[in-house]
Amino acid sequence: MTDLFSRLSTYVANALRYWEPRRLIYNGALAAVVLAHVVLGWPASRERLSVDLVLGFFILAVVANVAYSVVYVVDLFVQFSGLDRPWRVGRPVLLFIGTAFAAIITHFVVGGEF
Repeated sequence: MTDLFSRLSTYVANALRYWEPRRLIYNGALAAVVLAHVVLGWPASRERLSVDLVLGFFILAVVANVAYSVVYVVDLFVQFSGLDRPWRVGRPVLLFIGTAFAAIITHFVVGGEF
């Protein structure tokens, strides 16, 4: 049982070291999509801006970060499976696909507002 907790601790630390710095990339990509919609829709987007809209976007940003955290389930599963070496290639691919998917969802949600 101690070996299991030791492995789990190592795998969690490994996942945190990889994914948390890259959360900035993820959030930056989503922020860029929102900013692009605001800038490209200017001056009409200025009329749509309100406290309620900003608060709604804040809630969506929190939801997006909760969705980002799901990657830990995948990461821990793969590490426990013993596929550490191929996972070094898979992690950046998953980051790219997940960020692109979230950016597309953001594009459609924000596009409906602006």
